[in-house]
Amino acid sequence: MSIKHLFIIIVLLMAYTISASGQTDTVPPVSPVLDLVTVDQLTGYSELSWTLSPSPDVSEYIVYSYTNNAGYSIDTIHNPFISSYIHTSLISSELSRSYVVAALDSAGNISPLSNALNTIFTSVSLDTCDRKIEIKWNGYPSYPRQVQAYTVLFSVDGGSYTTAGTTGRDKNMLILNDFLFDSQYCFIVRADLQGGSVSLSNKVCLYTRMQRPPKWINADYATVVPEDEILLSFKADPLSEIRDYILERKTGSSGVFSQIYHFTDHQDSFLYNDGKADISKINYYRLSAVNNCNVPITVSNIASNIVLSLDQDENDINLTWNPYKEWNGVISSYKLFVKTDKQFEERYSLEPADTVFKIKYSDLMYETTGYEVCFIITAYEKSNPYGASGESRSSRICSNVTEIITVPNVFTPDNNLVNDLFVPVLSFTPVDYHLVITDLRRKMVFETRDHTVKWDGTENGDPVPEGTYLWFLEVKVPSGDAVSRTGTVTVIRTSR
Repeated sequence: MSIKHLFIIIVLLMAYTISASGQTDTVPPVSPVLDLVTVDQLTGYSELSWTLSPSPDVSEYIVYSYTNNAGYSIDTIHNPFISSYIHTSLISSELSRSYVVAALDSAGNISPLSNALNTIFTSVSLDTCDRKIEIKWNGYPSYPRQVQAYTVLFSVDGGSYTTAGTTGRDKNMLILNDFLFDSQYCFIVRADLQGGSVSLSNKVCLYTRMQRPPKWINADYATVVPEDEILLSFKADPLSEIRDYILERKTGSSGVFSQIYHFTDHQDSFLYNDGKADISKINYYRLSAVNNCNVPITVSNIASNIVLSLDQDENDINLTWNPYKEWNGVISSYKLFVKTDKQFEERYSLEPADTVFKIKYSDLMYETTGYEVCFIITAYEKSNPYGASGESRSSRICSNVTEIITVPNVFTPDNNLVNDLFVPVLSFTPVDYHLVITDLRRKMVFETRDHTVKWDGTENGDPVPEGTYLWFLEVKVPSGDAVSRTGTVTVIRTSR
């Protein structure tokens, strides 16, 4: 008998024996439950763990990659008591990978595929225009353990990981605005699962190289200069790499900021003369550093000019002004400068909270040599965090000199220190002055061209008799007019 015929006989005998003993096992085992899929942070490999099938005759488990509702076998575990697997592939660093597991029994029956779980794939992008890092990830399935939240972890330059933020389970993005430049940031997303388990994503890193913006811009001052223009000064962080700065102005608190100048040179200090501003109104200024997408990324504090106003009520000159807005330091004081002659001189030091001040015109009138008296208020800064000491002058405000001439009609030159001298009282300093006093026969007894010289009731050193005397006054007032007055004055001696 040939070997071929012997083999056929053996096969037939086996078939008969099996048929005689009963039916073949065709019942598949119960599916395992895939509990967790996570990414190992040291290796980058996917780690799987599952609950073993309760079927008694399971002989091995098959791990599948699950795509488009179909499983593609990647490995077989021949030990029925092993419930974990490491997929030694770095595919998780490139995309999200889904997995399922099936059980195989000794009769070759295979269970239905388990539930599918996937790795979390995280990607990051640096937006230099809006100065943000955007972290995105795909969701992790909420079966068999429900996702409670996602936590984004980050590390800087190889340091330890800390929390960047936490989102709800229905969110898949986080934006990080507060970060360092020229540093390596690495991110991991963690799905926090019911029962305390976690699934970690791949680790993804980026280098935050971007145009370094200024950390600060200081508005030094907005001050009115003699040309009735507003001079502006700003300083910026010297470590900035930004070249473009936009200067904006708005007039009045309800105005809208609009660009008035564009600086295009890298510099630490900025000066600008605003010759188009109305200095009778409050103008507000700010300087912004803009990135290469023309997006403002650092904005200065506000600078504003001081507008000084004046209201005169007879002898009272009432000054009011708006407080300076808004230094990074504080206002240390205000000082009031007064011009009665050729130049402004400091007269009064005022408190930081002051916005009104009253002056008696009579305190100034004898100093005034022109046709007006003028005022400027100046604010001073202290405690600026960037070492600046701002100084802002207000607009100039003036009041016309009150040209009043008052001449007494009686005086008593008896050396008792009461009404001993005669002089016309002027509310101004005359340009020219000529006073002549005569007796009733027009004999001159006194003459002067100095408005500060007073008549003591004598003629050539000798007391004149009591009685009535004539006076003649010619004055050129500060406004330029020539004024002539005449009248009488009575000399009375109250003691002998």
